[in-house]
Amino acid sequence: MYYLRFLRNKTQNPLSTLSFVTLTKHHVTTTTHSNFNHDNVIESNKLITSYVRSGDIDTALNVFEKMTLRTTVTWNSILSGFAKKHGNFEHARQLFEKIPQPNAVSYNIMLACYLHNFGIHKAREFFNDMPVKDIASWNTMVSGYAQIGKMSEVRGLFAAMPEKNSVSWSAMVSGYVACGDLDSAVECFYASPVKSVITWTAMITGYMKFGRVESAERLFKEMSLKNLVTWNAMIAGYVENGRAEDAVKLFKTMLETGAKPNALTLTSVLLGCSNLSALQLGKQVHQLVCKSPLSSDTTAGTSLVSMYSKCGDLKVAWKLFVQIPRRDIVSWNAMISGYAQHGAGEKALSLFDEMKIEGMKPDWITFVAVLLACNHAGLVNLGIKYFDTMVKDFGIEARPEHYACMVDLLGRAGRLFEAVDLIKSMPFKPHPAIFGTLLGACRIHKNLHLAEFAAKNLLELDPTSATGYVQLANIYAAQNRWDHVARIRSSMKENNVVKAPGYSWIEINSVVHEFRSSDRLHPELASIHKKLNELEKKMKLAGYVPNLEFALHDVGEEVKEQLLLWHSEKLAIAFGLLKVPLGVPIRVFKNLRVCGDCHSAIKYMSAIEGREIIVRDTTRFHHFKDGICSCSDYCYCGVQRIRGGCTCTLYHCSPPLGAFYTIEQHVLCGAFSPFGFRSPFRK
Repeated sequence: MYYLRFLRNKTQNPLSTLSFVTLTKHHVTTTTHSNFNHDNVIESNKLITSYVRSGDIDTALNVFEKMTLRTTVTWNSILSGFAKKHGNFEHARQLFEKIPQPNAVSYNIMLACYLHNFGIHKAREFFNDMPVKDIASWNTMVSGYAQIGKMSEVRGLFAAMPEKNSVSWSAMVSGYVACGDLDSAVECFYASPVKSVITWTAMITGYMKFGRVESAERLFKEMSLKNLVTWNAMIAGYVENGRAEDAVKLFKTMLETGAKPNALTLTSVLLGCSNLSALQLGKQVHQLVCKSPLSSDTTAGTSLVSMYSKCGDLKVAWKLFVQIPRRDIVSWNAMISGYAQHGAGEKALSLFDEMKIEGMKPDWITFVAVLLACNHAGLVNLGIKYFDTMVKDFGIEARPEHYACMVDLLGRAGRLFEAVDLIKSMPFKPHPAIFGTLLGACRIHKNLHLAEFAAKNLLELDPTSATGYVQLANIYAAQNRWDHVARIRSSMKENNVVKAPGYSWIEINSVVHEFRSSDRLHPELASIHKKLNELEKKMKLAGYVPNLEFALHDVGEEVKEQLLLWHSEKLAIAFGLLKVPLGVPIRVFKNLRVCGDCHSAIKYMSAIEGREIIVRDTTRFHHFKDGICSCSDYCYCGVQRIRGGCTCTLYHCSPPLGAFYTIEQHVLCGAFSPFGFRSPFRK
């Protein structure tokens, strides 16, 4: 009559004669409830449910054992406790067999247990044999198949459902979104007669996932009831679609409504702060974290580490990292990446070794950070070793990101043909960024032949890429081949390719000031130009010579010098020198790479003004202090600079102020001098 008999006949259990207490090994002797009335079924059921929810199965079982009368609700309550915990399937199954009159809830608990322990196929077998099914049973199966992307199975089950509720429709919408079928998700959403907050949120997530931000905004405004998941979906969607400013505004609105953020909210907001380089706002969010229960949360702590690293404050990032009570692989990756981005290669690799000693297994993201650290520090051979170790010792398959790091590593070091060989050996089709990276290295080392090869391949893969056109045009411009530059610019017009304008920004008193090259809009431009003119005179007296190769226009030398002086990063730094108090680092951010002339000029500025200047571009942070940059000029000449005696003149490799160099690292440039060079600003 009951499915219980079917189970018993199907699988005989040799331990069925033993008491349930012996089978579970969860019997405890306790006097906690010695005065409790165990004849009161309702109160006992409430007590069992309370203990199960808190995860105290032993005490719940103790109450269960002492009950003189049990109902199906009693059995279901204790059964749910064993079913929730992975690995307790046998105990749950044996308990289920003992229920005198199992109901739909009993079967649903076991159905979820099968799904949790054995996956969808075993759950389907159990579902098919269930004598009683309710809407929750069907929803469990529909959700189970949807979560693994089996939408053909989902459609069949959904069509066969005798009745549907908002959970059913939500599972369908979420399933279609997850498998990338946005059209079916939209169709299902509007066909749904009942839409819960979950259904609306699933559709918003889908629109954001496919870049349809306006559609997501429209739904969000139409919602009469929003929960935290809805707010999170919108905030995260804005950040993922490059609209961090909107994410921050919505976060402020959310706080005004009284909604309390969780770790996921703060993770998205802090990522938005990182993308905007909004350090002051990030600090405000940090204060919010400190005042909430999330102060010891690993996800929130890791997000703060990442935010401070990306906003240029590595000291605070490290301080927060060591305070995270339970560091996971994401935490380690964030700190290693932070060091790598700031050019602190040795610290990044030392932290990587420490991570392994603590028993944390690196993942593919860890090795992207490690290779980046080797790249920015010019540790070519060590980078090659780590690349091999990743595959051989850790079994991590090399991804396009790893190959991009290796191509950059070899290319910057001047080993261009090795970089090309590596590209040809890749087990998959090269991503456009691979050839973009090679093209950048060709520009550093003035290899026009390989630059044309890289540009050709880049434009074949992505004809709309401005990088291929611009980088090649810059190489031609550096060699005064203006006819070729004109041809490339004409080709860009024909293909409707628009170069992203370069701009820099600096945050002063929580206000972001943006500058473009030869800016004419900033209200304090007269003071900025005056400051730059004063600096230029002092810089030239100290030995600075403008590098006209980076003035990419066919004009006279005097005009070229003026254009270089008005590059966006120089304007932003001059403004920072006027507004940022002494002793506080000047932090400037740029959407493109810092040009070689600006890099040289900022070294002089830092020495003349006695200021620390931190500049973040698209590839890394540059820390300028006392006339020296943290990259040791490696980014601009492909040769690692250390103390000794070289007057290298390769491309843009001029000696940083206040340091001596050795011949070992400059054997390629042929400009060795045993006397070296010393800064006039060095005391």
